[in-house]
Amino acid sequence: MSAIYPFILSGGSGTRLWPLSRRAYPKQFLALTDAPESLFQQSCRRFAAPGFAAPTILAGHDHRFIIAEQLREIDIAPKAIVLEPAARNTAPPAAIAALMAARDGGDALMLLLPSDHVIADDAAFRETVLRGAPAARDGALVTFGVKPTEPHTGYGYIETVGGGHALAVKRFVEKPNAQDAAAYFASGHFFWNAGIFLMQASALIEAFRAHAPEILAGCKRALGAAKTDLDFLRLDADGYAKLPDISIDYAIMEKASAVRCVPLEVGWSDLGSWPAVWDVAAKDAQANASRGDVVFHETSRSYAYSEQACLAVVGLEDVLVVATKDAILVAAKSHAQAVKTVVERLKAEGRREIIEHKRVYRPWGWYEGIDSGDRFQVKRIMVKPGAQLSLQSHFHRAEHWIVVLGTLEVTIEDDIRLLNENQSTYIPIGARHRLSNPGRIPAYLIEVQSGAYLGEDDIVRYEDIYGRAD
Repeated sequence: MSAIYPFILSGGSGTRLWPLSRRAYPKQFLALTDAPESLFQQSCRRFAAPGFAAPTILAGHDHRFIIAEQLREIDIAPKAIVLEPAARNTAPPAAIAALMAARDGGDALMLLLPSDHVIADDAAFRETVLRGAPAARDGALVTFGVKPTEPHTGYGYIETVGGGHALAVKRFVEKPNAQDAAAYFASGHFFWNAGIFLMQASALIEAFRAHAPEILAGCKRALGAAKTDLDFLRLDADGYAKLPDISIDYAIMEKASAVRCVPLEVGWSDLGSWPAVWDVAAKDAQANASRGDVVFHETSRSYAYSEQACLAVVGLEDVLVVATKDAILVAAKSHAQAVKTVVERLKAEGRREIIEHKRVYRPWGWYEGIDSGDRFQVKRIMVKPGAQLSLQSHFHRAEHWIVVLGTLEVTIEDDIRLLNENQSTYIPIGARHRLSNPGRIPAYLIEVQSGAYLGEDDIVRYEDIYGRAD
């Protein structure tokens, strides 16, 4: 029996989990459960088992180095990392996945799933997927429906008929109102739509040909003109960006006839809001859950997260408190969905707190703002072992570097030298310079910038091992 090919979709932004989830570092890359690994890492590790091929990742360009680093941390070599030039919901990446899986034969089974969901029982999940394989090999488009535990209004539903391992699907239903959700829950024939699909590559291609031929044609062009860049496969931007922004549910599943649903009972959550994070977390005797340095007093049924400072929550019930280094959210659990509205307002105001954290990740490590003022800025920088920043210069700022841990090789014009702990150097305005870490441990330095303009766009790259040279 041939292996099942997992295709993991990692293009979401997770705005309902702001301020922790942000556009540059969304929820799939965060450790939001009691496990130490991110949701993305948990999703990839889930298929390190017999019967499954290495995963293929479909993601946005901006997250490529985060993905590569998180895969390296868990020692998983993907089959491919495919970069979408623009976010187009789930239908276009599903078509790309089908076309790629078909290269291993039209009867290849492909499993399409999100990267940001929680699955408590990995073994049971794999068993459930294998349970749906016979129907998929018979040509059905198999979806996995979560058995409801409550009349939830935040999920789409799948109505089924009949019995067996793979139930016939009567219809897909959008997020219902409370009355309809209660009726669905009571009927026993409805399941939550988990957005997980299993099918033969050829069956999905035929479904696209019948119901969304323009998406299939555009994806063929984008994949045919794709280019390899380091460890990534870049889809052609011109063709892909013109594709419809539409989900696979709307484009295919709601129109196809041979659709089956396999019940999924594995401890699933889409972790789509802060109450969902509270729901899957370990709780104390007062039903409080927390991460970080948190103190609860006379508080119950609440969730608190602190990135750095000591956070005390006193005399409250059913609240959410999330404190990062540059933003704090305080909300009633009943109003958690309104976080998305707050994010939209901050976006309209041009606030950077929705885009990135104080700590900004780069392929070579990260930097973090410490202080800033008129004509100066101070950053803390970490450079990974063997990593190297680009050869660059600035038009408007000079820089002072002080090494606080490790060893760094510093290039300033034609001068190359090693700096150890407590040593420093100065880079004049306009000088070409570069940092690299030749050691075996992370190197840390403090950078003091001074000048008339200190924006990150004041940079000219001449050489870059990560393909970012101007």
